[in-house]
Amino acid sequence: MKKFLSVALAAVMMLSLAACGSSSNKAESSSEGGSASDKTYIIATDTTFAPFEFTNDKNEFVGIDVDILAAIAKDQGFKYDLQSLGFDAAVAALESGQADGTIAGMSITEERQKKYDFSEAYYDSYVCMAVKKGSNIKGYEDLKGKKVAAKTGTQGADCAESLKDKYGFDITYFDDSATMYQDVKTGNTVACFEDQPVMAYGVSQGNGLEIVAEEKDNFSTPYGFAVLKGQNADLLKMFNEGLKNIKANGTYDEIVAKYTSAK
Repeated sequence: MKKFLSVALAAVMMLSLAACGSSSNKAESSSEGGSASDKTYIIATDTTFAPFEFTNDKNEFVGIDVDILAAIAKDQGFKYDLQSLGFDAAVAALESGQADGTIAGMSITEERQKKYDFSEAYYDSYVCMAVKKGSNIKGYEDLKGKKVAAKTGTQGADCAESLKDKYGFDITYFDDSATMYQDVKTGNTVACFEDQPVMAYGVSQGNGLEIVAEEKDNFSTPYGFAVLKGQNADLLKMFNEGLKNIKANGTYDEIVAKYTSAK
């Protein structure tokens, strides 16, 4: 799951937000939904968290989050400007009032609910453990005396920490998935803990890893669209109504299948 905000980032990142949006990410008002105001909502997201948001080989910014937001905006008839900032910067933008909402594979947790109002869950995720393809690590029992990798402040890290004493391994922490994966492939660590849909997509794209364990019960968390607590209630309401509608008409299933079905 995604990292919690480093508060110091807020002051640094906000100065450049105005230039970060791209006109290609703006959705125009649609007559298919309810009446929309002239307001253009600023929505912040991550840069790379495939299959939820990433840049494809055609240099298009795409993903489950990107398509779900576009479908909901079309259904509800509101305009938005999607700004790809990185997860910490996206949350910083939300907290500083420079963004109206955030959609970035953000886990709904009790701690985060103290600061943000979340939509209904739009995706249910859980943690998995992956190793270098062909590794002799087949499960937790093989980790004794070894090092594993996890991203700081994530559900994957929480999962690893909950298992380390029982299975006798150490944890090396990283700030991003790409560096973490590379560390496993080079052998500095023997396994990494990651969101299952993210890892599954990476495996399907040939990232050199394979999933050997999953934690569906204790480390399963939903993703939600977030606004700052007590603010932008109208946007949150439109997101929930639109999500309900695109699930009912099949659009939601088409979007998820587009990025998760085996090719």
